[in-house]
Amino acid sequence: MSEAQLPSVRVEQARELFFRQGRDPAPWIAPHISRSWQRSRPVDRLCIDPEPMALALLSERREQAMRLLNCAQPELDGLAEHAVGNGCVVILSDASGLILEEIGSPDFLPKAERIALQPGVEWSEDHRGTNAIGTALMEREALMVLGGEHYLAQNGALGCAAAPIFTGRGELAGALDISGETARVNPHALGLVRMAAQQVEHRMMLAEAGGHVLRFHARPALIGTAREGLMVIEGGRIVAANRVALELFDRSWEGLLDLDVRDFLGPHWPRMEHRRSLLTLPGGRQIATVMERSGTPGSARTASRRAHAPDSLRAPEADAVLPLLERAVRVLNEGVSVLVNGETGSGKEVFSRRLHAASRRGTGPFVAVDCASLPETLIESELFGYEEGAFTGARRKGMAGRIREAHGGVLFLDEIAEIPLALQTRLLRVLEERVVTPLGGGQGVAVDFDLVCATHGNLPALVEAGRFRADLMYRVAGFSVALPSLSQRSDRHALIARLFLESGGAAKHLRLEDDALEALAAYRWPGNVRELRSTLRAIVALADPGDSVDAPALPAHLRHGTPPVQPHDATATDARPTSQAAEPLVAITRHAIDEALKACDHDVARAARRLGVHRSTIYRHLARQRGKPAARP
Repeated sequence: MSEAQLPSVRVEQARELFFRQGRDPAPWIAPHISRSWQRSRPVDRLCIDPEPMALALLSERREQAMRLLNCAQPELDGLAEHAVGNGCVVILSDASGLILEEIGSPDFLPKAERIALQPGVEWSEDHRGTNAIGTALMEREALMVLGGEHYLAQNGALGCAAAPIFTGRGELAGALDISGETARVNPHALGLVRMAAQQVEHRMMLAEAGGHVLRFHARPALIGTAREGLMVIEGGRIVAANRVALELFDRSWEGLLDLDVRDFLGPHWPRMEHRRSLLTLPGGRQIATVMERSGTPGSARTASRRAHAPDSLRAPEADAVLPLLERAVRVLNEGVSVLVNGETGSGKEVFSRRLHAASRRGTGPFVAVDCASLPETLIESELFGYEEGAFTGARRKGMAGRIREAHGGVLFLDEIAEIPLALQTRLLRVLEERVVTPLGGGQGVAVDFDLVCATHGNLPALVEAGRFRADLMYRVAGFSVALPSLSQRSDRHALIARLFLESGGAAKHLRLEDDALEALAAYRWPGNVRELRSTLRAIVALADPGDSVDAPALPAHLRHGTPPVQPHDATATDARPTSQAAEPLVAITRHAIDEALKACDHDVARAARRLGVHRSTIYRHLARQRGKPAARP
């Protein structure tokens, strides 16, 4: 029982007993608070609230906890709605109690900062005495710390509910916390963080799993949810388990990990793969199980095996751009603009979105502007916005513009080389002064954002030709990243296997065989990742549910593809789109439509559903074959 049930006077009496008389406060307060006060004795009760650590150091700590941050982000977003509605904040810390992320009520955030409840400050018991984050990590259980239960008097107006997050081996990964004024934090908040922590653990365990994953529960309907039991098996031994599994087996992590799996599943346990089974527990109780193979990162063969498992079960893969991403995050977090170079289709926007998500602006907006797709007459108003009546056809109340929309986040200018020379001066002024003035006059508006640009062109060559301002180039290219083409990527096999699943292979329970994977990896891919995605969607559309996709099932040009080219400097060429990339895609698309029509007895509606396209696509295809305009569907 805590202050939520006890009159505050009893907590004050406990503080009097403990802090002034040195007596045991246990009869007056909850046991976990009493234990924490005893542990907190070395903490100076008059200590001044610390300043957050340097941004560069915090960025390093965030990078070290990237798996936790990625897996916790959906729960942070979900809890934020509750927090904002209740005037609270949601906090994610690492295993040391260092706050990594904080989102929530704009009214309470300034109050939180005044007591150093903000990113970059460690809230372990060693640093802050009794508090929900640090005490939950020490007690290894979800709990609340309300008002005077905090060890430090300056935190006496604070109410907090926190739950620890564990790895599959019982190690602490971090904590989730809801904090606000004492009256706004209640047992409901505690239940929310407890459930959210379970979701994060579930997501982390599947992301890190290798070998086999056993999913189980006494209620079959809960398999596939965060309430299922999970056990990871590698080399015939149990290497990880979640807390649901421990409860079902009535074991601790120490009593379960590294044991021979045959003791639980019997000698024929490998036969359980991809089957729903019933497992009899000690005592005769039966539970429903599903065994999946997750795979381990590394070889091409492993990537192929992983390509038939559900997306949620895939192990972490090799990532050729991760080192580039880590360096770019450090630079962007210091306010330096990042320029992403790469061939068309190499994934410049995908990289930029990952960069935004991993950066200090990750909770802010990501505003993307494709400078190449906008008519020259619209780029200025799109970027800078306009006042009411600025020009004929302007919106009645004007428009803020994309630069203002990026305030607090990241502005992504794709194909920056296509910005007209006349507008480059104005863009440079905004980047230098961080003030944007809309068309039609009006007062300038201060903006705060980080800048990421992308191009497949050669900016120095464009500067030499007088088509791009040298001072703007130096401003946007504070740090340059050269993305490798698909044929240069060392993680081709793992990338292809992952995209195969994401393109529908997982939903249709398809298996990508080793020979098909090798053929796909050997192909030149002039259209890079964009071409690969389109090709995989067509391959998946042609396969029946449960099929094994082998090399003979691939189009001929992929079966006899050219070997990957040797690495070269991607920034040294102006890689324009080529018809070479388009021709195979057209052939694959037409073949996919023909096969779908054949399989559906030429029923256009069924073929469209099978391919996941609109019927008009099928009608246009048929019209081209007949050599006349497409009839309206």
